[in-house]
Amino acid sequence: MRNLHVALDGCVWMALLEIKNLRAFAEDKEIVKGLSLAINPGEVHVIMGQNGSGKSTLLNALAGHPKYRVEGAAAFDGKDLLAMKPHERARAGLFLAFQHPNEVSGVTLSNFLRRAYVARHGKEVSVAEFEKILKGKMRDLGMESSFAERGVNEGFSGGEKKRSEILQLAVLEPKVAMLDELDSGLDVDALGKIAETLSSIRKPDTAVIIVTHYARILKNLKADRVHVMRDGQIIASGDGRLALQLEEKGYSWINAAAPAL
Repeated sequence: MRNLHVALDGCVWMALLEIKNLRAFAEDKEIVKGLSLAINPGEVHVIMGQNGSGKSTLLNALAGHPKYRVEGAAAFDGKDLLAMKPHERARAGLFLAFQHPNEVSGVTLSNFLRRAYVARHGKEVSVAEFEKILKGKMRDLGMESSFAERGVNEGFSGGEKKRSEILQLAVLEPKVAMLDELDSGLDVDALGKIAETLSSIRKPDTAVIIVTHYARILKNLKADRVHVMRDGQIIASGDGRLALQLEEKGYSWINAAAPAL
């Protein structure tokens, strides 16, 4: 059982990541509207919903994106998440894989990952030491070592960008991995491979949050909880069967059924 954490506001926090009445604003527009969620170590949570429901905003707000003003409360591993700067959240083990990651010309993926590794783990490693770590991770993931010598996302296909994100996840070993639209731009075979890889690098003390529109990723990755967002709030939660119902019946079904769920 995890230790209880008592924050300055008197709240008792039990989960690895716990959100209470979180609200996120872009300028004056409220996008996330009083959302509460608790995620324990080792759990995989899937957040589904139509475009504009607030899914990506939620992840970006948790990561500390400066575009969003956030109210409410959130604790990460017993600490006040909202009091931490974005780089402090990343260093503490909160990882966000973007839906559309930027290209970084002139910087190899290997060099990028070495600097990120040093920042994450708080210890300097030589190029030779890190190369050994990186090659081991790539070997485990079935990736060619030459992949790491390419520019960060430079000329990458959709599938290669997702593989790059999974490699970053494997190297940095975060406590909470937030994956935004992991299935974006991928065909069924590529998505299946990514999901299998993600399953293989899961650890008992690592939690995963996946934002997606579709249930197909769950064919190769077991989810502990599935949540449906609408208009900035979670309107329904369940196990993997909820995602399959959504795929079969569509979001109009959940919109109508939500009050009874």
